Amino acid sequence: MLHIILFQPEIPPNAGNVIRLAANCGFSLHLIKPLGFALEDKQLKRAGLDYHEYARLQVHESLEECLALLGHPRVYACTTKGTRYHHEVAYREGDALLFGRETAGLPPAVRDALPPEQRIKIPMRPDNRSLNLSNAVAVIAYEAWRQLGFAGAQDF
Repeated sequence: MLHIILFQPEIPPNAGNVIRLAANCGFSLHLIKPLGFALEDKQLKRAGLDYHEYARLQVHESLEECLALLGHPRVYACTTKGTRYHHEVAYREGDALLFGRETAGLPPAVRDALPPEQRIKIPMRPDNRSLNLSNAVAVIAYEAWRQLGFAGAQDF
């Protein structure tokens, strides 16, 4: 299983969308405090629909606590300041995909604590700032899942 980590997310609908994504991919989702919303927020629930019960969701006081609980996985910081594209990584079971705040991304100290090869980005056209958080999570999560053979997927 892969892990999605949202570092101090601020916008309830984005987190709700990622809850739904994590449930559908079979990934675990970790939210790092402080959160910009309450978990009971109407917008969060609306975006996540009824997937809350299917998602493996945990809230952590700090990134360090989260990573320790996960056994210090290999972490990929997803950032516009990445040094390689998300599809150039060979993902493995247990990897963690770390995303920053919607308004500020990952703090430099968090991002720069990882080796440059673990700072990844999504290709974009010039002069654009970034994708919406939940869209960025979807792009990278599905590439990682694809590389793992869509483990656990069901054909309809």
